[in-house]
Amino acid sequence: MGGNSNRVEDFSSHSSGSTTTTLKVSVVIPMPAAEPMEIHNVCLPPKKTTFQKLKHRLSEIFFPDDPLYRFKKQTWCKKLVLGLQFLFPIFQWGPEYNLSLFRSDIISGLTIASLAIPQGISYAKLANLPPIVGLYSSFVPPLIYSVLGSSRHLAVGPVSIASLVMGTMLSESVSPVEEPILYLKLAFTATFFAGLFQASLGLLRLGFVIDFLSKATLVGFMAGAAVIVSLQQLKGLLGIVHFTSKMQFIPVMTSVFDHKKEWSWQTIVMGFGFLLFLLTTRHISMRKPKLFWVSAATPLTSVILSTLFVFCIKSKAHGISIIGHLQKGLNPPSSNMLYFNGQYLALAIKTGIVTGILSLTEGIAVGRTFASLRNYQVDGNKEMMAIGLMNMAGSCTSCYVTTGSFSRSAVNYNAGAQTAVSNIVLATAVLVTLLFLMPLFYYTPNVILAAIIITAVIGLIDYQAAYKLWKVDKLDFLACLCSFFGVLFISVPLGLAIAVGVSVFKILLHVTRPNTLVLGNIPRTQIYQSLNRYREASRVPFFLILAIESPIYFANSTYLQERILRWIREEEERIKANQESTLKCIIIDMTAVTAIDTSGIDMVCELRKMLEKRTLQLVLVNPVGSVIEKLHQSKILESFGMNAFYLTVGEAVGDISASWKPQP
Repeated sequence: MGGNSNRVEDFSSHSSGSTTTTLKVSVVIPMPAAEPMEIHNVCLPPKKTTFQKLKHRLSEIFFPDDPLYRFKKQTWCKKLVLGLQFLFPIFQWGPEYNLSLFRSDIISGLTIASLAIPQGISYAKLANLPPIVGLYSSFVPPLIYSVLGSSRHLAVGPVSIASLVMGTMLSESVSPVEEPILYLKLAFTATFFAGLFQASLGLLRLGFVIDFLSKATLVGFMAGAAVIVSLQQLKGLLGIVHFTSKMQFIPVMTSVFDHKKEWSWQTIVMGFGFLLFLLTTRHISMRKPKLFWVSAATPLTSVILSTLFVFCIKSKAHGISIIGHLQKGLNPPSSNMLYFNGQYLALAIKTGIVTGILSLTEGIAVGRTFASLRNYQVDGNKEMMAIGLMNMAGSCTSCYVTTGSFSRSAVNYNAGAQTAVSNIVLATAVLVTLLFLMPLFYYTPNVILAAIIITAVIGLIDYQAAYKLWKVDKLDFLACLCSFFGVLFISVPLGLAIAVGVSVFKILLHVTRPNTLVLGNIPRTQIYQSLNRYREASRVPFFLILAIESPIYFANSTYLQERILRWIREEEERIKANQESTLKCIIIDMTAVTAIDTSGIDMVCELRKMLEKRTLQLVLVNPVGSVIEKLHQSKILESFGMNAFYLTVGEAVGDISASWKPQP
């Protein structure tokens, strides 16, 4: 009978100028009536300098998509053209633009303009800004985005969430009624810092920062914000003059019932009548997507009808408040109003960062959603830079925070938009409105703006997504609830902070308490899977086979050691109770261990020493390149022995079992 030969060799290969260190395990196992099992090599990765490792790691972190791959092997002229297309996507599709595309874009642009004009006025009031600022914000930003943005369907303008957060955070320290100029300065300054923050994330390729706003967090946050926004609009729907500026559920409801004497029946009848009209058309468009234009045209139709109605009965409409005079003309410059020193600078920066993150998250999510429907790709980092530069320019032209709106983008998509020219058409329509149509909004009642806001934000309450979170992941559902109730009962910023905290806690929980499994063999195969998942999997006598499903870091090394020792204790108790074969070997499948640090290496060494004292052998299976490299550099490979590393669990079981057989 042939002998069992194991050896560990460290050798170098100098081919192609690179040095490769390999842990060589060569075993010949005699098997009766079968060919010997081949034991494969467990190899170390090619040797690299520290600089090469750092370069590779940084490229994987910041450039996973390799954005410059198109520039390889190109002439300087071609590189110049590609550079222009990379920085300004309009040069990519512009040369191929034709009349047919323009026809589609002009229809979609005019359609979203009919929605954007009333929404712009409404959202500006939601942010406690003059209504005209909402129209300004629907003119300059879409023009800039059409040149810099990579999405063909994103419709840019003010959005409800960013408007709500800005209005809430600024009004906590500065009254928009008592100090309107200071409030306006802070709004423009917050917009500037929002844009600066967004553009910086894109330039430095740090888009992963916004990933800390998980979907669960956003579902709860948007639902809570939608409820608060809707309740705040009771001021307009009921005709209340003296209303609380707070954005919590209890103060808002208290204010509603404390001012019942201010309720205006004329306002209530008109408000709820138009609200029913808006909600009905929205429901029709949701049930029949081909009728998208019904809900898209309804806000502007409601504004026109309500304005005409108030104008006709102006002598008897004393109980209905109106917008009043709106200044005609283009956006006035506001760079001189940016607030870069003083006691409120920190407030402006904080507001800018929070609204910047929220608007960026919404804009990129919306852009990617519609890009996937048309099978093209939206570059997240370029979108960050486009939205950031758009907001920085907007802050200097009397605009506040803008981004891609889901409602307007959905209308834009359904209306047949082909390129970003639809944003140019939108801006042109707003330009005509600013120059010639502003006096027509004088008699527009505030109640219709409240109805438009409620109709827009009610779609943010996604109860189906919340139910799915409950069914799939209870911790995600907890984060959703924390976000929802935090916004509803504490405040918008704190509610968001609590939800982010819960999400981060979930990440830490997964890192510090990773999953470990006991594996068994699927009969008549070399496959080893979880005993809990596969009933046909069976334990292997003399072996306890474990799998670790996470990196081994300082944060979880102690837990993993304790958990492995507990698995061993429980296995020994089971063996004793069932009078089975004595446990001899512990195999740890490290396929899912993507990284290890010095604390993890120390844990493995300590675990081996503890098991040696109990006459138990420790074997590691399939460590990935970075893990085996660190184990090699720490000089512990020698201490583990010759047969401590294997490529598969099956090879480890077969080889070790053969080594226990008596030799002739």
